[in-house]
Amino acid sequence: MDRLRLGLISAGFLGCAPVAPGTFGTLAGVLAVWILRSTQPYLAALLGLCVVLYLIGRALAPWAEEAHGEDPGCFVLDEVIGYMITVAWIAPPSLFAMGVAFVLFRFFDILKPWPVRWFERLGGGDGILLDDVAAGLYGLGVMALLRYFLSGGDLWVHNGAL
Repeated sequence: MDRLRLGLISAGFLGCAPVAPGTFGTLAGVLAVWILRSTQPYLAALLGLCVVLYLIGRALAPWAEEAHGEDPGCFVLDEVIGYMITVAWIAPPSLFAMGVAFVLFRFFDILKPWPVRWFERLGGGDGILLDDVAAGLYGLGVMALLRYFLSGGDLWVHNGAL
């Protein structure tokens, strides 16, 4: 049972990488987006998966902290969710947009501007998860601004272009 829980919180054990587990865990989000990009409606599928992963993460957070310490590095469901939020603006995202979203999400997740760090201090499942949701929202905002300025004022994305 512990192995199953670890597999879930670590996004298929990607979060167990000896270095940069958050970056490796984010790759699970990239894979999820790649798979979901052909679904219709894409945004509903993406956000639905975010909600399911959040609920799983919140349910498993007490076990994860008991077994692996406070805000354990192997817990990367939050990175998966945060990345998917960052790329949600572009439907379906191109590989280029997915790469830009990856860099933006990791940047904000590592930098932790306000209120990202504040959410992290909440502790427990919400503290583990919400800081990455906030980092994902920062990334989403930058993706929207990039889209707006690179497209000559078109904020809405319909063809996957950034």
